[in-house]
Amino acid sequence: MIPFTPKFTICNYQIPLAVYREVAAHLQQIEGITVAFLAPTNREFSYTESQLGGLEISGIDRLTDPAKIRVDRLLQYYADRYNPWEIES
Repeated sequence: MIPFTPKFTICNYQIPLAVYREVAAHLQQIEGITVAFLAPTNREFSYTESQLGGLEISGIDRLTDPAKIRVDRLLQYYADRYNPWEIES
């Protein structure tokens, strides 16, 4: 599911801010991962859309295979509960 590039972004416009923060907190527990929050792309506030534009994840290319599997499983967990992630390399 995840690209093994140095940096990529994920977004899901139906995930609330609190869940994005939870995902980021879990990812940052994996040594070597850096996560940055992206500004929303829509100009108008909407309760039905996410308050973020997504997450920028970097450092995947330097992880061990078990750590890459952890990242993939973590992102899949949230995709199963909400909607699939939109991933851009």
